[in-house]
Amino acid sequence: MADKCSEGLLNGAVPGERGKQDKSVKRGNWGNQIEFVLTSVGYAVGLGNVWRFPYLCYRNGGGAFMFPYFIMLVFCGIPLFFMELSFGQFASQGCLGVWRVSPMFKGVGYGMMVVSTYIGIYYNVVICIAFYYFFVSMTRVLPWTYCSNPWNTPDCAGVLDGNLSGHAALNLTHLLNTTQKRTSPSEEYWRRYVLDLSDDIGNLGEVRLPLLGCLGVSWVVVFLCLIKGVKSSGKVVYFTATFPYVVLTILFVRGITLEGALTGIMYYLTPQWDKILNAKVWGDAASQIFYSLGCAWGGLITMASYNKFHNNCYRDSIIISITNCATSVYAGFVIFSILGFMANHLGVDVSKVADHGPGLAFVAYPEALTLLPISPLWSILFFFMLILLGLGTQFCLLETLVTAIVDEVGNEWIIRRKTFVTLGVAVAGFLLGVPLTTQAGIYWLLLMDNYAASFSLVIISCIMCVTIMYIYGHRNYFKDIEMMLGFPPPLFFQICWRFISPAIIFFILVFTVIQYRPISYNDYVYPTWAISIGFLMALSSVICIPIYAIYKVCRSEGDTLLERLKNATKASKDWGPALAEHRSGRYAPAFSPSTESNLEAQPLQPEKARSEAAAASPVQGSNGSAHSQDSRL
Repeated sequence: MADKCSEGLLNGAVPGERGKQDKSVKRGNWGNQIEFVLTSVGYAVGLGNVWRFPYLCYRNGGGAFMFPYFIMLVFCGIPLFFMELSFGQFASQGCLGVWRVSPMFKGVGYGMMVVSTYIGIYYNVVICIAFYYFFVSMTRVLPWTYCSNPWNTPDCAGVLDGNLSGHAALNLTHLLNTTQKRTSPSEEYWRRYVLDLSDDIGNLGEVRLPLLGCLGVSWVVVFLCLIKGVKSSGKVVYFTATFPYVVLTILFVRGITLEGALTGIMYYLTPQWDKILNAKVWGDAASQIFYSLGCAWGGLITMASYNKFHNNCYRDSIIISITNCATSVYAGFVIFSILGFMANHLGVDVSKVADHGPGLAFVAYPEALTLLPISPLWSILFFFMLILLGLGTQFCLLETLVTAIVDEVGNEWIIRRKTFVTLGVAVAGFLLGVPLTTQAGIYWLLLMDNYAASFSLVIISCIMCVTIMYIYGHRNYFKDIEMMLGFPPPLFFQICWRFISPAIIFFILVFTVIQYRPISYNDYVYPTWAISIGFLMALSSVICIPIYAIYKVCRSEGDTLLERLKNATKASKDWGPALAEHRSGRYAPAFSPSTESNLEAQPLQPEKARSEAAAASPVQGSNGSAHSQDSRL
């Protein structure tokens, strides 16, 4: 008996509640809570933690940037993370099914699906490039070490060329200490060999077959890890979510032992307190928190939907959010210790070698690795870490789409064939990613990264916040959480959800609009038609919201527009906990099966009696309105 009680508490059951079946046999659940936490950490901790945060921190005042960063984490990041986890866990539905809470806003779920589709397409292309670098690093000498390769130009200036003449060395020093950007062997390898970059986004050129092959490998790996849904991916994350920290630690220990590492770390951490009064610093901090945690992608709702109903997602949200931000800070030490060593070796300022995005991952950091003894080993470790970081996010992106499709159809036929749905989505993702492996692929990849998942995510998150707090009703939602966790959300989170977090989200949106600059890649400026396509991609996810709202209002009952709006926004009859044993209180069925089976006297006209009883004593709905319960319950 004691063992059973302890098992119930470990599974997240509310203390003092009688034992209930807390598993969804139909949808499936995580094997245990460690699987969910590791999957969510793998989802939140991605490539941006390594190649974006350290550069943002360095550019926005070093250690001073940490202050607004953690302020935004506390007042926006953790509250939004907790909201999405509790939202998905309470309903045990993906990003579409949860909008039974207010059916008119189901377009928000479709918007999340569109965003996840865009990100899933280009994110796996980045992973495939990491796969390519991982494979080519398995050699005695890294191919981007010297300037003596067929793809190099006369302007290439390498520091390890064995035949470097005195004139060439003098020319290299001149290049490094002037405003002219140095053309390194790693940059020419990236631009002229790996990408074979074309001169324009409209000039696709040919498909780069090595990248296409690696793209196939990355999609096969993702599919195999998700072949049984969360049952298989939950086992894989024990490795994919933890091993990157082993690699980070190895690279950190190696980095801090190098000459010049301290200089790089000081560039990273030295606070410039005057910048803390700059609105751009606060905007960058808020944006980084928002995008880094994966809010409004639909992945958090999806992953939480496989939790047991009474799991303590409040605790999980704090653990995962803090782990994500701590990883970003830790990665900064790894990156800047190596960049400081490189700057010291070249005799230049750290700012000359600091970069972010693909430029850091595939140009600056690989070049720094060539200066280390046994450089192929460090290169293999670094790119293997990037692969694992990317896969952790990609798992959740694909599972978000598959879960939404399966939950929406909802019949036994598609549930039994979920593996084929996963295969279909993976094949479609591979085919849609093929154009990104052409000679102009990097242009399209950066276009999708800058527009497909930018301000649209902010709009989606803001509408979700307002819908739950003000249309469904904050009191209703707080009661739902109390039913699920055994305690209401803390007062701090109640205030953040209702006032502070929506205000910060709105600030991020305004900041994004004010700080907007047309996209460019190095010296290439995108043409107007390409930027227009970028805006169309951004609008394609947001436009789902008003289109579906209009459709739902038109299909709702009511003689006037106001009646239709009320009917379209109130919670549907099947909103609430997915399992019948959890539907207590205001979600309880009108007649429990046990009561009906024990009735000794049956009415002469049972249909009429039931309808009269329902009319006489309506059941209070989750949105405060009276309605009869779903007949299936």
